Amino acid sequence: MFNVTKKSMEWGEETLTLETGKVARQADGSVIATLGETSVMANVTFARAQKPGQDFFPLTVHYNEKYYAAGKIPGGFFKREARPTEKETLTSRLIDRPIRPLFVPGFKNEVLVMCTVLSHDLVNDPDMVAMIAASAALTISGAPFMGPIAACRVGFEDGEYILNPEIDDMQNLRMNPDQRLDLVVAGTKDAVMMVESEAYELSEEEMLGAVKFAHDSIQPVIDLIVDLAEDAAKEPFDFQPVDYSALSAAVKKAGEKEMRAAFAIADKQERTTAVAEARELIKSKLSEEELEDSNLGSAMKGLEASILRGDVVKTGKRIDGRKTDEIRDIVSETGVLPRTHGSALFTRGETQGLVVTTLGTGDDEQFIDALHGNFKSNFLLHYNFPPYSVGEVGRVGPPGRREIGHGKLAWRALQAVLPAPTDFPYTVRVVSEITESNGSSSMASVCGGSLSMMDAGVPLKAAVAGVAMGLIMEEDGSYAILSDILGDEDHLGDMDFKVAGTEAGITSLQMDIKIAGITPEIMEKALAQAKAGRIHILGEMNKALSGAAEFSEHAPRIETMQIPTDKIREVIGSGGKVIREIVEVSGAKVDINDEGIIKIASPNGEAIKKAYDMIHSIVAEPEEGMIYTGTVVKIVDFGAFVNFFGKRDGLVHVSQIENRRLNHPSDVLKEGQEVKVKLLGFDDRGKVRLSMKVVDQETGEEVKEDKADD
Repeated sequence: MFNVTKKSMEWGEETLTLETGKVARQADGSVIATLGETSVMANVTFARAQKPGQDFFPLTVHYNEKYYAAGKIPGGFFKREARPTEKETLTSRLIDRPIRPLFVPGFKNEVLVMCTVLSHDLVNDPDMVAMIAASAALTISGAPFMGPIAACRVGFEDGEYILNPEIDDMQNLRMNPDQRLDLVVAGTKDAVMMVESEAYELSEEEMLGAVKFAHDSIQPVIDLIVDLAEDAAKEPFDFQPVDYSALSAAVKKAGEKEMRAAFAIADKQERTTAVAEARELIKSKLSEEELEDSNLGSAMKGLEASILRGDVVKTGKRIDGRKTDEIRDIVSETGVLPRTHGSALFTRGETQGLVVTTLGTGDDEQFIDALHGNFKSNFLLHYNFPPYSVGEVGRVGPPGRREIGHGKLAWRALQAVLPAPTDFPYTVRVVSEITESNGSSSMASVCGGSLSMMDAGVPLKAAVAGVAMGLIMEEDGSYAILSDILGDEDHLGDMDFKVAGTEAGITSLQMDIKIAGITPEIMEKALAQAKAGRIHILGEMNKALSGAAEFSEHAPRIETMQIPTDKIREVIGSGGKVIREIVEVSGAKVDINDEGIIKIASPNGEAIKKAYDMIHSIVAEPEEGMIYTGTVVKIVDFGAFVNFFGKRDGLVHVSQIENRRLNHPSDVLKEGQEVKVKLLGFDDRGKVRLSMKVVDQETGEEVKEDKADD
């Protein structure tokens, strides 16, 4: 019934297995990849015909994590998987990016790739397994895919690269100073296709070494996929790219001059208008048959690309007049909004981000429910890209894959310089509102985010800047690396290479290739050019940070205190009664964890002090010989009970009230009266002994000449 093909190999410290022929047999390609005990099923289907008039490649990738894979039941009311999590969205993008450029040029049939996590051993991250499974499924599907690719994760500890480190080693790298890198690399046999990383100030040499290590490590996996395909691949789909060279020639003849003039305009809005006019002029000169050709858009794009690309490589001059390594003009401003905790406006050419920082307490931490367990995050970065930022109209809805991906890239870049939660016990939320865009708004978010947090008084280890690099490579092998690319250069170029970091090193690297990979030599040159650009941008940013930022009066102040763990119950009280009373009376937020660390937060310093004193009175012990101010709570024949230390009461014997004989304590005391007492000590039963007569009731000073009758 089943025609199963199974291939295995030892990879790192685990066994990698690829299996096909048993499950999802109606899909064009179906592979279950297993690493350790983590299994992911990838299913590929593709349409046999292109939709009429379609002028783009409709590839869709979905990565889904099923809670049953880790033996969990989903939370929430409905108890089933719902909208994609951030991890699922990011992994879908991670799979899409390296496979998209490897389909045969001209193939525009719809393709669906679905990856489902079936089993998770909580050791091996399923995202890498999913990329391998997707590549294998595509390779055996018969689709015109010029793969296979493979992918791996790389760590860096004690100067050594680590292949596929365990999930626990990659969690919360900020708190693990020994582990300095979380790098994902995907590539073919010959070249790297995609890089994504979170790094902790690695040098360019260390980062390049990690990429090379990863590319070498995926070679056996590529061989395993080829081995599987030799036994299980379907007949290749008979696809022949349409020859529209005649249409391209007609388009070029109709408007090359006008299009070249349009691309010579430096201003984006004027250039966009001129390019649109050139397109309309070209269309006006074409025949009805040529206008109806579904490849007209591709022919237009080909003309635009040849003009932009050829001129840059030949002359070294870009469409806005800059040199290949020149950064656009930068203006940085901080404190631009009056009521926010921190704000910055970062403008680089025609790209601009308004970035705002908000400081919160432990209550504001994000609770994340993941397959490998639940955890909290005290650093959030959200990126918004409204249509007006590019001068367009459009629907506005919840954040899409692009917004989530760009936000995560900026998050990774800034994560490395955040202070430890023990040093800065705040939840930090950064929101980047992209108000203008013409190239690398994610890197503007990094620069603006760094400035905004510094404006909010967050003690970052160093400022972080980011720059987007581009590549234009001609068929003869000549190429140009571009610093701080424009939108058109990104759209019509061969590489999007984003590098962020401090002066000391790289904190994030993301690379996407639109051609079949680049060589290590090109990457090395791009990293060096990116470093020069990053240092320049940091210098421009420093102009906005002339003095130390003041902590906003609207931001909460947080004070921490440590109490013995055996006192936690007393601070919380039965059913939370005591801690609720502290919050209500003081007006401050109070958060306590299992280690006895208490965070007290409020914009009002008096509220923090009130809460601190109330907690201190509960957990602290009174000291013998100290003088306290108390309140008479009960009068009896032999003395008075005084509440003097939090909720602690003590007895002032009638002989210790005054230096004279009293008939009854009520002769000089009444309930509710404030008195000053000295703690004499504790009797054999642990009862507190207090004295009033050794303390001057007016000044609170001890009366030295009088001695108490102990």
